[in-house]
Amino acid sequence: MPKSFRQKLILALIAVLLVALGYYWNVRLDLFTERNIPQSNDAIDFYAVSAHSIQYRVDGTLGYEMTADRLEHMKATDITNVTTPDLYFFRAGDTLPWHVQSVRAEVAPQGKQVELIDDVRVQRTDAQNRNLLLNTTRLTVFPDQDYAQTEQPVKITEPNGVTTAVGMKAYLKDSRMLLLSNVRGQHEVR
Repeated sequence: MPKSFRQKLILALIAVLLVALGYYWNVRLDLFTERNIPQSNDAIDFYAVSAHSIQYRVDGTLGYEMTADRLEHMKATDITNVTTPDLYFFRAGDTLPWHVQSVRAEVAPQGKQVELIDDVRVQRTDAQNRNLLLNTTRLTVFPDQDYAQTEQPVKITEPNGVTTAVGMKAYLKDSRMLLLSNVRGQHEVR
């Protein structure tokens, strides 16, 4: 065999081998591309770390200020998971905020419902510097309706006593709470 023919044959074999390897490589990579990964209902389309949000009312007064370690928005369900939310909520015409904290929260589409989960704390200091603290394990808030509820045990601590109950409905606009069952209280008369 002439030397030039042997060189051409080797080069042709190398070319065929490179084409085969390239084809194999591209087919193998296609197995891992996004279009071949099944999309689940908990696929995150965006997230934020060390989030800070401030919302004002139409009249320019502060509505709320919130910080959180992490926000994750689920594309399929439009639910936002919040890690360690810390919220200062100002009611209309009120200068003293409600301080709301929990381990995590789930915010429904358009913020119509907020589920506060694990170690929920709602605290407020009034104009006379008296503290009110509400503790529960889960609290569902409907911001547009100024309403909150839970079926879990609730503990309300005030300067003159402690009240416990199982289940609560809170009508925030009216500053009224309805304790549902097993209500117990210990109060000091001053």
